[in-house]
Amino acid sequence: MTTNDACAAPLSPTPRTTLTRARERGRTERADLYPILDTGLVCHLGVLLGGTPLVVPTVYGRAGNTLYLHGSTGAGNLRAAVGAEVSLTVTHVDGLVYARSAMHFSMNYRSAVVLGRADLVTDPAERLEALRVIVEHAAPGAWDRVRPPSRKEMAATMVLSLDLTEASVKVRTGGPRDDAEDIAAGGTWAGVLPLRQEWGAPVPSDDLGAGVAVPEDVAVRAAGGVVSA
Repeated sequence: MTTNDACAAPLSPTPRTTLTRARERGRTERADLYPILDTGLVCHLGVLLGGTPLVVPTVYGRAGNTLYLHGSTGAGNLRAAVGAEVSLTVTHVDGLVYARSAMHFSMNYRSAVVLGRADLVTDPAERLEALRVIVEHAAPGAWDRVRPPSRKEMAATMVLSLDLTEASVKVRTGGPRDDAEDIAAGGTWAGVLPLRQEWGAPVPSDDLGAGVAVPEDVAVRAAGGVVSA
């Protein structure tokens, strides 16, 4: 299956990913899933650690229908995730929805939930590629201009993969869904307060040597441009 075919394929609904409320907000195409993952910076990985649910913010990267995660080999949550069923979420908040009644306050959002088994990546070539994918996801354009991981650093790093087959997508857009009587009563403002995220000006490291310019990929991103990974 090509990348385009995979993107066009529908999500595979399972009892665990079938929405039970606000079903009209559900999206059924894989083309709805990938942009949510690709434009996020942090996912929340849920695991069972010693019998206790633990959700940890984690950086990630996607290659096709696989999501890669990494962290220290000493990270308890990653060790607990190896070979185990996990959940992973990515959420974008696009605005706060002000309603005429407290019950109908809401948010506009795009969210993805992925369920599946986290597998330990052991193949050296795939491990290195996974780290490239993660770095390029968070900082596109950076991998080729920085020092690659050393053998010691690779040995201290755990890489996990998560198949994206079992996933659900939920999106809310638009204004408040107020009751007719509240609309008719008037006098209370209702609408949407959009929320946007933007980059600031690059701040050089205190120990940066003289004459080291801001890299083009950083400058482009700071100016609101898009850097291709």
